[in-house]
Amino acid sequence: MKAALADGAVLAVEPYLDHVPRWVENELQCLAAPFRGASVVHVNATAVGGGVAEILQRLVPLQRGLGLDAHWFAIDGDADFFRTTKKVHNALQGQEQTISPAEWDHYLEVNRANLAEHEAVFRRADFVIVHDPQPAALLTLLGQPSGRWAWRCHIDLSNPQRGTWRYLRDLVNPYGASVFSLAAFARRLDHPQVVIPPAIDPLTEKNRPLDEGAVKEVCRGFGIRFDLPLFVQVSRFDRFKDPLGVVAAFRLLRRHREATLVLAGGGASDDPEGQEVLAEVRRATADDRDVLVLELPPDANLEVNALQRAATVIVQKSLREGFGLVVTEGLWKGKPVIGGAVGGITLQVRDGFTGYLVRTVEGCAYRMRQCLRHPNRARTMGKRGTELVRGHYLITRQLRDSLVLLTLLRGGTTAGQAARLN
Repeated sequence: MKAALADGAVLAVEPYLDHVPRWVENELQCLAAPFRGASVVHVNATAVGGGVAEILQRLVPLQRGLGLDAHWFAIDGDADFFRTTKKVHNALQGQEQTISPAEWDHYLEVNRANLAEHEAVFRRADFVIVHDPQPAALLTLLGQPSGRWAWRCHIDLSNPQRGTWRYLRDLVNPYGASVFSLAAFARRLDHPQVVIPPAIDPLTEKNRPLDEGAVKEVCRGFGIRFDLPLFVQVSRFDRFKDPLGVVAAFRLLRRHREATLVLAGGGASDDPEGQEVLAEVRRATADDRDVLVLELPPDANLEVNALQRAATVIVQKSLREGFGLVVTEGLWKGKPVIGGAVGGITLQVRDGFTGYLVRTVEGCAYRMRQCLRHPNRARTMGKRGTELVRGHYLITRQLRDSLVLLTLLRGGTTAGQAARLN
């Protein structure tokens, strides 16, 4: 297990007041006051790649800026461990998987090794937030159920494979609370469950304003034409993101309009299927000059920002989705979003208001065409999306909710209040 923010980075709240009301700072200071000096440890699977790492890269320094002694660790694991946890992830999102007793044993063995490396840290911590299934066994292996530990699940748990969920449920029941991105994802557990949607940071390189020249420079580097409408999907190459479905929808659209499609993304160290899916997408689009497939490194934040700002429409045709921060990013940049009618996308894409929700390839193609036929309507939806994100899905709101969660774990909030946390 390695410290993911060993440099002790600290972020102040004040720069965010250009995007949120000034009273937000007072609210955050008041909520943080009881926890100044308290140690808060976050644990997840990877320091780079994926939405969880992106959130923690900003949330942990902001907690420090409010006086908390916040730390973040990413667990170590071998290829077999991450192959197993990817199967667990897929099973929890409803895909049929077979996980053998030997695979579960190895999963526990890796968790045990990570715990042994920093057991003293966990025993001393005032609060521990464990993110997703990969490190979920830490508390059980520690051998002392704790109301000061919370399990933070970022994935769609609305219809999990039963056997996999039963195994994981036994590991997370000893926690003091569980946190989900949507109420529909919450499961029956022996402790309170709260809802905290993720959020984006408007000050990062991925989300800060870019001038037109910078956007065009990035797009020219990728060979993107400026005389055609541009559809962009940014996401990991994962079958649940349905990149081949996006390609099929785009080809239906192209029967009526010339356009360009960009599928941009990369992988994460805890997702061993990424290269396999990327290869499938490359094979499917090899002879299509209007489809550009970009494999980007985890730090390609400027490039992602420029691609999203250059887009006519953002697409996120997921089949399962915990939340979908790329949807949040697109809305923040004033773009209408066509998204799969699943998970956290449905919180953000208000059908016909900030974009369109779709369930089929044909439906996606139809909405693509509508956005091009009614550009004024599309621009209006994009403007509404920016204000939706400003009101609900910026990092300052998630920071506030993280402090309310600590209040719950400390015992200052009832289970009924916890259900109304957000």
